[in-house]
Amino acid sequence: MKPSKTSLSFEVFPSTSKATDDSLFASLEQMEGLAPNFISVTCSNRQASLEDSTVKIAEHIQQQHQVNSIVHLTAAYLNKGEVDTILTSLQQKNLQHILALRGDLYPNIPRSTDFPYASDLIDYIKKWDPSFSISAACYPQGHPESLNTVEDIHHLKLKVEAGADQLITQMFFDNQNFYQFQENCWLAGIEVPILAGIMPIINKRQAERILRTADVQLPKKFLAILDKYADNPVALRDAGMAYAIDQIVDLVTQGVSGIHLYTMNKAKIARTIYDATQSLFDLETNNTVVESA
Repeated sequence: MKPSKTSLSFEVFPSTSKATDDSLFASLEQMEGLAPNFISVTCSNRQASLEDSTVKIAEHIQQQHQVNSIVHLTAAYLNKGEVDTILTSLQQKNLQHILALRGDLYPNIPRSTDFPYASDLIDYIKKWDPSFSISAACYPQGHPESLNTVEDIHHLKLKVEAGADQLITQMFFDNQNFYQFQENCWLAGIEVPILAGIMPIINKRQAERILRTADVQLPKKFLAILDKYADNPVALRDAGMAYAIDQIVDLVTQGVSGIHLYTMNKAKIARTIYDATQSLFDLETNNTVVESA
């Protein structure tokens, strides 16, 4: 069932040094004032310690900023004993929301056999403690390993049936892809909220990395922006932010369940988006109050 109000949430990633640690904490302090519904904290299968990175930041967000946080947890290289330890730690820290993923695969690293897919991890967590709220990832343009749309939606439904409470999309740059994906989910009986993942493109290097690694197609409209402003960093930044804002305006107008903003740890990005779209979210809140009166 779709909520009556569109949520706004942010994503950050763990720091790699003391300097970037300080920068992230400063950004989180500024993001707190934007009143996000939650802030998610990524992890990687290459992280040495989930506890000292993702979990530490998520706990900081909840304790210092009183903002709900989501801990990303990847399945591919974890065994049941390791997951038990992580879940116990999350309970002790009152971290009750997990984004369960399979995670990236690395050819030279042997995988665990306990959780072949994200749905296996979701099922295990829900049986371990049903009070955990679980999000799962989804892909408006299809998971790169899926043979077709039917197979992709089938695997997604397995995640929901295993216990996923909401879905968060990979970044996308054409809203029509999202709307078609959302309709496919509804037709398949997937009724949990689907949050739209939006990443503003603010520089040429970021755009090139997405084109190279993310398996995301950029529409002609956005490719024209890259072509015209590739050698003008300021213009490309402004055009990229305007493009993301335009996406969000359209999505909120169409009643999307939530906007999940990939902030790249930059509070300025979150602030610019918030300032440009806050009235849309406020209007939804006011409409909800009127309709329920």
